Amino acid sequence: MTISRRAFVSTLAAVFGGEALPWIYAAERPSALRINPDRLREGLEGLSRYGRPEGGNFSDGVTRTGFSDADVAGRNYVMQRMRAFGLELRVDAAGNILGSRPGSEAGLKTILFGSHIDSVPSGGNFDGDLGSMSAIEVMQTLMEKGVVTRHPLQMAIWVDEEDTFAGSAAAAGLLQPADLALQHNNISVADGIRRLGGDPAKLADARLSPENLQCYLELHIEQGGNLYKAKVPIGVVQGIVCIDRYEVEIRGFANHAGTTPMNERHNALLAAARLIETVQDVVTREPGRQVGTVGRLQVFPNAPNVVPGRVEHSIELRDLSAEKIARLGDEIRTAAQEIARQTGTEISFQRVEHHAGADANPEIQTKIEAAAAALGLKTLRLPSGAGHDAQMIAKVCPIGMIFVPSIEGISHSPRESTSWQDCANGANVLLHTILLLDQA
Repeated sequence: MTISRRAFVSTLAAVFGGEALPWIYAAERPSALRINPDRLREGLEGLSRYGRPEGGNFSDGVTRTGFSDADVAGRNYVMQRMRAFGLELRVDAAGNILGSRPGSEAGLKTILFGSHIDSVPSGGNFDGDLGSMSAIEVMQTLMEKGVVTRHPLQMAIWVDEEDTFAGSAAAAGLLQPADLALQHNNISVADGIRRLGGDPAKLADARLSPENLQCYLELHIEQGGNLYKAKVPIGVVQGIVCIDRYEVEIRGFANHAGTTPMNERHNALLAAARLIETVQDVVTREPGRQVGTVGRLQVFPNAPNVVPGRVEHSIELRDLSAEKIARLGDEIRTAAQEIARQTGTEISFQRVEHHAGADANPEIQTKIEAAAAALGLKTLRLPSGAGHDAQMIAKVCPIGMIFVPSIEGISHSPRESTSWQDCANGANVLLHTILLLDQA
């Protein structure tokens, strides 16, 4: 007669007074498990060598843009670390690096977790890297401690998160043929995927199946200052914000700066200045975490002795609520028409991008909080103001994200930093969240 693992554990639990005993398959109780913080640090410092400025060190940041030589070298490094402790590894058709462990019970869905290792130009060594190296560390800890999970586990290192989301978008079935022709760092996305060992002609093979996935988890630095200022070690992400991006064109009349009276000018730059201030006023008028940014501005003819005749600029709005940013956009557009009337200009708006947000699963948020509490770590629920691979994978399965503090709220900069203790805390919360989800 055979007995299932679940029945065996239940029988022992009854014998021993009802205590759950999933730890019988491990060398020690899962509640006592911890990742190796020195090994995690070693992995992060080792990865930082690929794309580091010549003659620089860890604190000088990294340029490891997607599909670059440094990206290829960094991927080889992480695959070497994965193979070193016997993790089953493959590269899918999109170029994503996947490491897998089987579960003990047939028919259960896979728990997926991971992040990315590509960077922005002159970026830091924690954005993406922490989640990726922690995923490797979690797998190694489980294997060396002899922990057998019920669910299959799979870790992923996604391709080109910073620019195209190519890897996670392909996994979610969102990467379109037109996207493959886009140029990034002087190489098309299609050629970049080939360079990383993928096959853009077989992208359908990289698509994840919702029927096979339990959930997706991602550990990441916050990239903002909320946790750091609050002195809270773990952030529980409520969701990833929606983004609406507008292109604005303001048409006035270019004229001589010395001979055109002030009251006869149609100054496009003056209208732009008032509109930029309006963005600030509209976005901050009501409570909430919504943000608005004018980050690009072009002035024509851009000469010191000419009244500006045309201005083009961006407006970007972000919030968890798509309804809110749409409403704020309408308010800004309405105010712009009054500015146009006052300045004798014409102002046109075009929404050029809309990125849907992604809500984190409430049950997974609760599991993250429970894992942190068991480790004696305080938590804070907050939205993610930045986009992440989890935003793509949310199209396929429930997601959860764990944040750790960014020192001074700095990211996308060589000065980006997170304490080694916070790195270890995040990896341990990731580990124990996985174990809690595995018991569910």
